[in-house]
Amino acid sequence: MALILIVDDSPTEVHVMKKALEKSGYTTATASDGQEGVRLAKEMHPDLIFMDIVMPGMNGYQATRAIVNDPGTRSIPIVMVTSKGLETDRVWGLRQGAVDYMVKPVTPDLLVRKAQATLAA
Repeated sequence: MALILIVDDSPTEVHVMKKALEKSGYTTATASDGQEGVRLAKEMHPDLIFMDIVMPGMNGYQATRAIVNDPGTRSIPIVMVTSKGLETDRVWGLRQGAVDYMVKPVTPDLLVRKAQATLAA
């Protein structure tokens, strides 16, 4: 089954996302900030990344840009999952290279459906 990397600094969000994805048969890995997310993307080559934006140190925009600009990881689809709900935030996230953008709170069912749709694309 596909490996999904969850990059989020909220232990509660990570727990909910991880539980929903693993219940649906996905393998997950987690990173608590953008820098760790970039490192794990390079090491693990996940099939999909769910990326938060507001994190300490390297934020999700910066991490997405770093992953997309690296030839070794640029093919990994990134879906931003964030509390930043303004249209300008969404546009900026997509400009950084994310393939989609979801505003929290995201239900477990919606998260799994987004994973299935993105991986099938």
